[in-house]
Amino acid sequence: MTVALHDLLPARLRRSWAVEGLCPDLDLYSLFRARQIADPHRTAVIDAKGALCYTALDRKVRCLAEGLRSLGIGAGDVVGVQLPDGRGAVTADLALAALGAVALPFPVGRGAQEAEGLLRGAEAVAVIAATEHRGRTRAAGLLALAPTLPALRHVIAAGPGTAPEGTIPLARLLRTDPTGFVPARPDPDGAARILVSSGSEAAPKMVAYSHNALAGGRGNFLASLMPDTTPPRCLFLVPLASAFGSSGTAVTLARHGGTLVLLDHFTPEAALAAVRAHAPTHVLGVPTMIRMMLERLELEGPGSGTLPAPTALVLGGAPLDEATATAATEGFGCPVVNLYGSADGVNCHTGIEVRPEPTDPAAPAPAASLGIVVGRPDPRVADIRIADPDTHQPLPGGRIGEIVSRGPMTPLCYVAAPELDARYRTPEGWVRTGDLGYLDADGLLHVVGRLKDVVIRGGANISPAEVERELAAHPRIRDVVCVGVPDPLMGERLAACVVVRGSGPAPGLPELGAHLDARGLDRHKHPELLLLLDALPLTAAGKPDRGALRRRAALAPVPAEA
Repeated sequence: MTVALHDLLPARLRRSWAVEGLCPDLDLYSLFRARQIADPHRTAVIDAKGALCYTALDRKVRCLAEGLRSLGIGAGDVVGVQLPDGRGAVTADLALAALGAVALPFPVGRGAQEAEGLLRGAEAVAVIAATEHRGRTRAAGLLALAPTLPALRHVIAAGPGTAPEGTIPLARLLRTDPTGFVPARPDPDGAARILVSSGSEAAPKMVAYSHNALAGGRGNFLASLMPDTTPPRCLFLVPLASAFGSSGTAVTLARHGGTLVLLDHFTPEAALAAVRAHAPTHVLGVPTMIRMMLERLELEGPGSGTLPAPTALVLGGAPLDEATATAATEGFGCPVVNLYGSADGVNCHTGIEVRPEPTDPAAPAPAASLGIVVGRPDPRVADIRIADPDTHQPLPGGRIGEIVSRGPMTPLCYVAAPELDARYRTPEGWVRTGDLGYLDADGLLHVVGRLKDVVIRGGANISPAEVERELAAHPRIRDVVCVGVPDPLMGERLAACVVVRGSGPAPGLPELGAHLDARGLDRHKHPELLLLLDALPLTAAGKPDRGALRRRAALAPVPAEA
């Protein structure tokens, strides 16, 4: 083991979930191998190179695992993986699981500084990276960092392109004879993967997950969205290397024996083409991506044909407003699942039932709908409670407090960050999310906002999430993020960063103010700055980049009447 990864949950509690059948109690490669034996010719991956069946994928996995083992990589070693979505990323995931090693995937969009921090903190002994992807030479960049990373022994370059001198070509490892390979049998409650938080407002956190937490807890989440035992066909619009994407190899393939439909880079055109060509049962993405796809459908017009309806759109990573949910339900002809979750270890989601008829979008939101409803907590995935942020004591139903979570998907610990363990985990193993919410009389979870995400204007607190929710109902707004901007007079002012829907004139602050008045939002919460954008900047994980928006909004002029 190259870095200490300990379990912050009581061992008896962790074991009880396996005994109760909530976790499969097998390592990820063993689960995948059982699926391959049961249905050897089922399609495992569809990517830019075409279709790959379970048997062909398993051979690649065994070749790579034996090749990595020849480099001295084994049980407990952490290996970084910076690859675009495709069969290469899936092969690396499973090969590392077969060795009992720990995968540290991070999206190709991560820069050198963040990559160095991740590899250093996890004491990674190797990293697999793209030789070239969309003009970026990731393998060469990571090789240049190697002298500053004492634990890093190998940089493995994945094609296409010529592997830089000093790296090991992945193609060579994939030609290793797998005949003598014997997979490891790691502890199912031991570390399998390190999830990396989005890092949209701070340095990304690394969170260690076990085989059981991935295939069990996170696997139960996807199982709840499957109407029968038919293996799912999942189109991932988000990177497999993101926390959201961890439901790919470990869950879709190993746990459920399904098919992954993958794009090496998201565009609305490519995503719609994949829906038409491969008829996925589940489309997983962030709301911004779905809004872009809906806008593209509008441009195509009725002559473009009907999309094959998925079982569900599963949207997470950012708040889902009712206007987007309604439009997506109509545009894709299927239920929309609102997923509330994070790398830290929380999950709650709405189901695949049909939504009720939408109310008038111009009507003020009733008091009972404070926050966003994200479903009924599922203890097979993660039990959720509301606690006092200061005392950590449970609060009664209806009271707003910090959302805390514990269950089969709960991670082991933060990686090389005892200060994060102390801040975000309780002695009983509960995950402190830093989010505010409450459980209503029906047991539904409402997420109100972030514990610390408050803009303080002249001593008055403003929740950006609340303002975003109301602005999202404006018919001319496609995307909106609200951020606080420092101000010498008021301390902070609220800025609305807006992407306009369609090609008409953009709404100005007076129009947005009138809209918010009609929605019943207090005047002191209205944004005073407006930043119009062609598209929201996104993090490598596909979430809105609030840090970048805050910096850009700070340059916007303050109106004279503000």
